Amino acid sequence: MGGVPGAGDAADGRAGRTAATAPEGPEAAPADAVSADAVSAGAVPADAVQREAVAADARTSVSSRTHGANGAAAGGRPSGRRDRHGLEASGLGSGEAGEAAATWYESAVDSLLFFRGDVAESVAELRRLAPDAPLGQAFAAYLGLLGTEESQAAAARQEFARFRAAADEGACTAREQAHLTAAAAWLDGDIARAGAVLREIAVAWPRDALALAVGHQIDFFTGNAAALRDRIAGALTAWDEEDPHYGPLLGMLGFGLEESGHYARAEETARAAVERQPGDVWGIHAVVHTLEMQGRFAEGFRFLDARRREWGADNMMAVHNWWHYALYALEAGDTRRVLEIYDAALDPAVTSGLALELLDASSLLWRFHLGGDDDRSAVGDRWAPLADAWAARRDGPHYAFNDTHAVMAYLGAGRVREAEALLADREGWATHPHPGVTNHTMTAEIGLPVCRALVAFTQERYEDAVDLLFPLRGRFATFGGSHAQRDAVQRTLLEAALRAGRLDLARTLLSERLALRPTSPYNWLGQARLADAVGRSALAATARARAAALAAPGRSSAQDDGPAVAAESAAPGAEAR
Repeated sequence: MGGVPGAGDAADGRAGRTAATAPEGPEAAPADAVSADAVSAGAVPADAVQREAVAADARTSVSSRTHGANGAAAGGRPSGRRDRHGLEASGLGSGEAGEAAATWYESAVDSLLFFRGDVAESVAELRRLAPDAPLGQAFAAYLGLLGTEESQAAAARQEFARFRAAADEGACTAREQAHLTAAAAWLDGDIARAGAVLREIAVAWPRDALALAVGHQIDFFTGNAAALRDRIAGALTAWDEEDPHYGPLLGMLGFGLEESGHYARAEETARAAVERQPGDVWGIHAVVHTLEMQGRFAEGFRFLDARRREWGADNMMAVHNWWHYALYALEAGDTRRVLEIYDAALDPAVTSGLALELLDASSLLWRFHLGGDDDRSAVGDRWAPLADAWAARRDGPHYAFNDTHAVMAYLGAGRVREAEALLADREGWATHPHPGVTNHTMTAEIGLPVCRALVAFTQERYEDAVDLLFPLRGRFATFGGSHAQRDAVQRTLLEAALRAGRLDLARTLLSERLALRPTSPYNWLGQARLADAVGRSALAATARARAAALAAPGRSSAQDDGPAVAAESAAPGAEAR
């Protein structure tokens, strides 16, 4: 998944820098520096008029304060420093301290774009040197939200409220005021409004890398594929192609293109990002998604294996990209390798226990849960520690996508009561109105019925699972995630249809999957099961042979030491997030 797992945690000098030493600017950053997958129908109010109202409100909040191309403050106050793109920033101070604060801001943006774990350290230093700088405070708020961690969001909300209570926001530039508005909206739970305000910042100041990067993640969290693509595409021509941050923008655009179904253009764009900067792990991630969605898993192995030292450790996307590697192995039918990767890189014993990491673990094991007895037994005792890790978090209703994966873990571990308790809690919360809280819509319309379907599937009430999931199948994106992540839910619907004897529906679902990914062994194995169910044994044998032939290249493509590298990346002292 995307997001910035653990970004709200204070760093402790992992990059070897001290508070007394400002980092070099991003122009001097090595090209292979390593770093960390307006809302779709339902995530914002479903009515088109309401959606336009959100966007119009965002435009008003920005345009009413915009004075000058660089967003100078209203009232003729003295201008502040300007960043490397000529955008004015107030509150940084003067002299060496001001210069250092500006450099820490540039370092923080650079680390955010490349998903480096020292982003929190850079923001902390910026705030220490320039506590009145609005961008530093907005940046800190964003970091508290990007990991989808309820406790981090609560802490960020308190700190941000203290800043705003004492701040002279009249001294802010229009751009800074808009960032404060976006941060405040998201802290209040209105992800839709935050994304809309950040989009308007990108329209007025298209070279605001912070607004683009945070907005891109919001589009991901809300499953808005069109915005995931267009937010970046709309800003790109304002950038110099030689800018060191142009590459990460290409990586973001590549991911948006992939989620929008433009696979050829997505691959071309994302590969261009990685060619520019081999350590662009989001660009790597975009290529991996593109190959996944086309069933090109053998190529995916080769692509990832050739770059494992760039993406496999020391960045905030390492766990997630190992999850993608495991998905390729699962498609190839290499159960042993899948579980070795799980043990080395995804097991909660070797990760940080953050939600964005635990959900990858849940999503992978759930695919085994959907299989037959052999698949389920292969998992062994892995479910219990994962369920324990989710239970230890004691999350409230913060992000429905996380809740769904917690329920998977409880059900996989046989702890149905805990799954039902989480459901009951969210149902109680959802019965009360929460105006402007995007997660309320996510939970009520998608999260709860999906979780009920997971429970029904586990209890072998397959008809109920189908009835809950089928009406929503075109709207799963509403509660966030990528196509690859949400495929766990799509597979649940298919498996339930097969087991419920809903063979016409199963045929339709498999036909759709094969049209999109004709090289997927999983899809052909499903076709074989369908053929068995209707008594067409010859067709079933042909489909199984096709699946085996398609899986073979993947088994021979992955390097044997993949799990060992994963273990190395998760070893004590390594930053495996």
